[in-house]
Amino acid sequence: MGLNIMTVLDSFALRELVAGLGVTLKYMFKPKITIQYPEQRTPLSPRFRGEHVLRRHDNGTERCVACKLCEAVCPAQAIYIEIDPGSTASQRLTRVYDIDMAKCIYCGYCQEACPVDAIVMGPNFEFYSETRRGLIYDKAKLLANGDRWGKQVDANLAANAKYR
Repeated sequence: MGLNIMTVLDSFALRELVAGLGVTLKYMFKPKITIQYPEQRTPLSPRFRGEHVLRRHDNGTERCVACKLCEAVCPAQAIYIEIDPGSTASQRLTRVYDIDMAKCIYCGYCQEACPVDAIVMGPNFEFYSETRRGLIYDKAKLLANGDRWGKQVDANLAANAKYR
């Protein structure tokens, strides 16, 4: 009753199947774009959100001012921060800065909330651990990531600056 004549004719002619085979034939003879992963790498976007990095100032002091905005904005509640009781009001420091990477959803809200660009999503996606304990990154591990990926993170932030 509600059947359209063109719909019936299209289903008998298998128009969708022929269109799909046309796409297959179109790409069958083009050069392949497969990347041999360990030897070849595709370029990453400057906005790529990988392993977290805690950055330092040029003089070597840590950037984090213990404002706890990243902890507050994290939807997965993967960040835990304790303020160092010995720090002064002008120079607040963190005593504990932990990120549970097993909980993290890599949304980048922590990076967006940070007023001093202390916590940044780095370019590294090749990290793993055999235990859940190994995926809890403490302050020392995050600062080591900052030392290791610092130049690339700075270049990514500079490339992305006009969009922020």
